[in-house]
Amino acid sequence: MSDWSQIIVRSFIFLFVLFIMTKILGKKQISQISFFEYVSGITIGSIAGEVIMGLDGNIGHGILAIGIFGLVTLSVGFISLKSNSFRDFVEGKGTIFIKDGKIMEDNLKKEKYSTDELTTLLRQKDVFSLADVEFAVLEPTGDLSILLKKENRPITPKDLNVKVANDKVPQTVIRDGHIVYDSLASAGKSLKWLTNELEKLEVTLDNVFYGQVDSYGDLTVDLYDDKMKQPNPQTRPLLMAMLKKCQADMEIFELETESENAKKMYRKNAKKLNEAISILSPYLTN
Repeated sequence: MSDWSQIIVRSFIFLFVLFIMTKILGKKQISQISFFEYVSGITIGSIAGEVIMGLDGNIGHGILAIGIFGLVTLSVGFISLKSNSFRDFVEGKGTIFIKDGKIMEDNLKKEKYSTDELTTLLRQKDVFSLADVEFAVLEPTGDLSILLKKENRPITPKDLNVKVANDKVPQTVIRDGHIVYDSLASAGKSLKWLTNELEKLEVTLDNVFYGQVDSYGDLTVDLYDDKMKQPNPQTRPLLMAMLKKCQADMEIFELETESENAKKMYRKNAKKLNEAISILSPYLTN
């Protein structure tokens, strides 16, 4: 067998071996890895590269070495789940860079970070002023987690004492022009509903590249023809219009009736509808 053939065969063999090893070690090995996993990953890759290009090397020895490193990595991960002290030793602990709005200079020096590097990490989190930060910690994975000062945090419905409905996971009901029936069922919608919604948007299934039902039950579509104007879902605006019409009808009924009790009832319900419209307006307008 020629050298080129051996390299090709070994490449495919170790591609398969590394794929299986990564599947065994889990997704953590390819996402936010610890110091030990970083070293282990580099070593496993180096062994694979050496055996692939080292034509005099033994393939079996390379696979054995990768298996040993993979087993050790798997064992370390398992022990880390059982022992906090072992996990802190292997994976490291978070280092506080900012506490109570003040930079911890000693911790910066310990991790060999300069203030310029700290501000760079903050900018990556869309924070451009140190004065806005209450707390910041460098995670063992190298990411910087920050907590803004209370006055700089975005206002939430909870801050305003506004109750909102829980969001549902958006479901992809059309992909590449084909209906995804499982997602359609998960969204609690029927095929007839989907057909009706497409008719409202004045598009056909063949023209839809991607379709998604959001947490409000609206269908949003992306068309194959990018030059065509994207149709907007009308469910929420129609509901808002219906609420306003009901509120207006209540006011009209109040003026038309001669019964004082009926007038009070219509006035009371019109006021309640007006309050509901004010609360729902941010959610029912496009």
